[in-house]
Amino acid sequence: MSLKVGENVPYFELKDQKGDLFKSDTVIGQKPAVVYFYPKDETPGCTAEACSFRDSYEDFKDLGAEVIGISSDSIGSHKCFAQRHSLSFILLADTKKVVQRLFKLPKILFGLYTKRITFVIDQTGKVVYVHDSILATSHIKKALKAIKNSSDKTINV
Repeated sequence: MSLKVGENVPYFELKDQKGDLFKSDTVIGQKPAVVYFYPKDETPGCTAEACSFRDSYEDFKDLGAEVIGISSDSIGSHKCFAQRHSLSFILLADTKKVVQRLFKLPKILFGLYTKRITFVIDQTGKVVYVHDSILATSHIKKALKAIKNSSDKTINV
């Protein structure tokens, strides 16, 4: 099973859609964050999810939170995906699935892809909410509510 509420997010480094090295401790443990894992760029569900995060990105920023999307796709794929859909948040290329293993993600489709799952992380670096649903657009509302309630230890979403 994946990381659970109350667990600390492990440190990781991956390249973003611009080819820059992202170090997790520049965000995780510094401010609230939403880290969402998705199966594949440009698929209908993943595009809907990314565009929903894009459309609510300012709401997350207003709450002091950063949004980070992670999949096994390449930097080039992420770059095209971000440009095509005007995604201004961070997309990380986990081509070797190292971070997916750190987050203990279950696999789908014979282990080829990661499951769609969203982690809401407080400013101390602890997981405060996990949303595991195939319904792509459900992740955004749940994550926003969890961020709003993250000062509360009992999150009802």
